[in-house]
Amino acid sequence: MAYAGGPGRLGRPAAARSIVVAAVLALPLAATPSPAGAAPFPAGAAAPAAGRRVHDIQGAGHISPLNRAAVTGVPGVVTALTGNGFWMQDPRPDKSDATSEGIFVFTRTRPAATTGGAVQVGDAVRVNGRVSEFRPGGSKSAGLTRTEIDAGATTVDAHGAPLPPPVVIGPGGRRPPASVVRSAPGDAEKGGGFDPRRNGLDFHESVEGMRVRIENAVAVGPTRYGELPVLPANGAGAGTRTRRGGILLRDGDANPERIVLDDALAPLPGMNVGDRLPGANDGVVDYAFGDFKLLLTAAPRRADGGLARETTRPQRPGELAVATAGLDGLDPDAPPERFRALAGDVVEGLRSPDLIAISGLEDNSGPEDDGTVAADQTVAELIAAISTAGGPAYDWRSVTPRDNTDGGERGANTRLGFLFRTDRGLAFVDRPSAPDPLQDGPPAASPPDPATTPVRAVRRDGGAGLTLSPGRVDPGDAAWGAARKPLAGEVTWQGRRIIVIAGQWFPQSSDDQPLFGRFQPPSRPSGWRRDAQARVLARFVTSVRTADKNAHVIVAGDLNDRETSTPVRTLATDGGLTDLPAGLPAGERYTAISGGNGQALDHILLSPSLYRRKHEFDVVHRNAEFADRAGDRDPTVVRIDLPGK
Repeated sequence: MAYAGGPGRLGRPAAARSIVVAAVLALPLAATPSPAGAAPFPAGAAAPAAGRRVHDIQGAGHISPLNRAAVTGVPGVVTALTGNGFWMQDPRPDKSDATSEGIFVFTRTRPAATTGGAVQVGDAVRVNGRVSEFRPGGSKSAGLTRTEIDAGATTVDAHGAPLPPPVVIGPGGRRPPASVVRSAPGDAEKGGGFDPRRNGLDFHESVEGMRVRIENAVAVGPTRYGELPVLPANGAGAGTRTRRGGILLRDGDANPERIVLDDALAPLPGMNVGDRLPGANDGVVDYAFGDFKLLLTAAPRRADGGLARETTRPQRPGELAVATAGLDGLDPDAPPERFRALAGDVVEGLRSPDLIAISGLEDNSGPEDDGTVAADQTVAELIAAISTAGGPAYDWRSVTPRDNTDGGERGANTRLGFLFRTDRGLAFVDRPSAPDPLQDGPPAASPPDPATTPVRAVRRDGGAGLTLSPGRVDPGDAAWGAARKPLAGEVTWQGRRIIVIAGQWFPQSSDDQPLFGRFQPPSRPSGWRRDAQARVLARFVTSVRTADKNAHVIVAGDLNDRETSTPVRTLATDGGLTDLPAGLPAGERYTAISGGNGQALDHILLSPSLYRRKHEFDVVHRNAEFADRAGDRDPTVVRIDLPGK
């Protein structure tokens, strides 16, 4: 992620302190006098500590033992520059790997000398200032701090000093722990020991600010938002890899061996999973917004890994194909190539399934908060793009939400819906709102609002049916506040009735603590929303199966949680369903990649009557691994052998 005004200092107050930089050539480091007239500390302040070196400031911990202390004459060689400071590293390290030899010097503005020219990479400098701990995101952030020196005066002693050799990360150098982020629970900044050999959090802290080298790195996620997650040494010794070259997020293992590259100092190429960065690439280690980053100091060279988008097989006669697809905020103003790419996912990738549970479709005005809620233009453009790509004629069903009640970007009115084709034996049962047949009294003057009226399961024609189709599952429950309400639809497939439910659960939010934050293990306060949503949806599925124990039920969509999570397990267990991603081999079990970690966030679950049928489930990898795709979720599809009656 490119930083505005310097790494991790978005919104930091403007400079109020002058910086004195002098270039003094041909003098030894210890013999250079301070610049004439320099006044780096207020009159009457305690004398700063002299003789301190970078490793004394960094210490063996996440907080400097000299935090808030004034220091003077801290020596180092400048290794990288940014708009409001520079990194420097001590060329005379101590013998401890636990204490970093690099540090960021915050100058507020680009370092410039009054004599002798600007501070440059390779300058031997001495810094007067005050040690501080800067927390990107503010004091309430759950992220770690960056130890730095707020510079009062910087003296340039010599130009052209050799840069300290970089620390090689990976085989042949220092190897981060392969699984443990932090073994001691609690606040990592306040205790629990400090062990870089065992804890990933401590390992990366121990090289904060230092020059680091990675060799022959392989991408485990695409380049997105100026960041690229990689594994050194082509992934040698790394955790569970995906079949296509990524790495899986597992319970208790956030993969601390990942290195996240950042383009703050040099541009990064657009890369896909499996692409490589041959040779050696150097940078400085920084921390910002929940993760350690390696800021490369020169643009790397990309070697194509040859990863291709997947295509599933077409459904056979008698096979019902049901899929999921996330549109990631599609609206009519999206570029034509975006519609073409999504149409390609449907026609080429999914092979034109019979029914698709859609999430992430916005109204006709997109994010403009103008009161628009209709989405017919968005749908029409998508269906036209599918037809142009050679697909069949699709139809659409959804329930239009009330304005700004379903969460997401304000004004966008993002919704769930069903795309379906009718040329192979599928038909959508349209059942508009009607008075409750069990309710006494005269019928209502007008049908109830489908956006707020809950759908119910009923016994109909010897099986389970719905009072509304499409209808929303318990839209008034607090679990769905500011969130998409599940959409249930009744369809028939070659004479067999099926209940299909599209869902999109509450996502992880900014309230969730980062994997590499100070609190370990990180809390997930957004989880209670998904827990509650899982219970509501499970109750509805149970009501359908109560109406008919052999009911054919499919739940499909973006559940925003992994197959091992409590919410997904609750839905499966309490609803009597089987989660299909959980049955895949580990190397296939992912639909999304976040920070290089692959995980299954999109699901299809089947009732026993369908699970007993011969079926095939496939995650079709077309988006999450590729830098050129706006969406970051892979579609999924299940083909169920379900011949007509």
